[in-house]
Amino acid sequence: MTDTLIEAGDTLFAGQPVRVVERDGVRYTLLGTAHVSQASVEAVERAIESGRFDAVAVELDAQRLQALTNPDALAKLDLVEVIRKGRVALFAANLALAAYQRRLAEQLEIEPGAELKRAVVMANERNLPVHLIDREVGLTFKRASQRLGFFGKIKLVMGLGAGLFASEEVGEDEIEKLKQGDMLEASFGEFASESPALYETIIGERDRYMATRLREVHDPAQREVLAVVGAGHLAGLARYLETDTDAPGPLRESLEDVPKKRNIPWITLAILAIVLTGIGVGFYRGGLGVGSELLAVWAMYTGGLAGLGCLLAGSHPLSILTAIVVAPFKPFRLSIPTGAFSALVEARLRKPAYEDFLKLRDDAQSVKGWYRNRVTRVVLTFMLTNLGSMLGLWLTGFQVWGKVAG
Repeated sequence: MTDTLIEAGDTLFAGQPVRVVERDGVRYTLLGTAHVSQASVEAVERAIESGRFDAVAVELDAQRLQALTNPDALAKLDLVEVIRKGRVALFAANLALAAYQRRLAEQLEIEPGAELKRAVVMANERNLPVHLIDREVGLTFKRASQRLGFFGKIKLVMGLGAGLFASEEVGEDEIEKLKQGDMLEASFGEFASESPALYETIIGERDRYMATRLREVHDPAQREVLAVVGAGHLAGLARYLETDTDAPGPLRESLEDVPKKRNIPWITLAILAIVLTGIGVGFYRGGLGVGSELLAVWAMYTGGLAGLGCLLAGSHPLSILTAIVVAPFKPFRLSIPTGAFSALVEARLRKPAYEDFLKLRDDAQSVKGWYRNRVTRVVLTFMLTNLGSMLGLWLTGFQVWGKVAG
């Protein structure tokens, strides 16, 4: 097995960094690209037009390829199913990524990932096999989330939210990182470089995953393989491709695995315990009158603030009523967020139209667009209802113990 670095001045690759790894009778040419560079597109075109490659691999998964080649695919999304399966947070993260990419496209006048799309199109035109070697974004997001603590997840969500509604142009520093690094890393902002756990999941693990996929899809008839990947993955991908000796199938499965943890919301349980203990003390000391008053405080704060959050999302009156009614019963259904109920009602009463899905990428770039688009408004309903419900629970704790102590 050998790993060779080709000089950036190589005319075939239009000055882009390239590594060549020979293994198991296959010569892998790893072309490092910038996802926002016309030069990278030209390098891909020149490499494939040379006719020296038997197959093309790209840093994409099926979902991202579909998003690049068929933007209208979002129109087929079943939003109700997304809510039922608890994927609203992941859907919101994908919206943040899409909005960030759209801002880049408008500013730089080139579609992020254009070189990957061009590689697939040209390979198909020449009847070359195309291998999608990257891990699904959803799996990467879930594995990253599991490695972060509670406050780390909050910071991650805030970072994604800030990027989602940012209206200013993408800074030069971010663009330079994109030219040298990775789209997902740039989308997560500075938090990616500050968090070793997140960085390892979105960069290090994916380097090894893509090397594993290249070995797994090995075909003896394909002796020359061109792999088009972000420049930030080049060194790691080459290293793993050269040195990994584990069987590729089981190794890929381990890198896709998301361990099922017992989803125990300890913080929520702790707050509930404090609140319920206070209500119990109220019944014990003040009898039925004080206890009933504390229960009313519970219903008023949790239901009222959940309803307020739903109202701030611009939701339908029945969605708001659902939030008010459901929120006080939080102790009996810890695994289901209050926002899921109000979001389901919103999606049913104001069913998104085909046009809403078509405009999703554009509308997701602004606060006004989120309220105008029925798809994003369902997401807002989910998030703001949950925020109001949790805030109501905290305030109930203060009110209950203030009453008991007084």
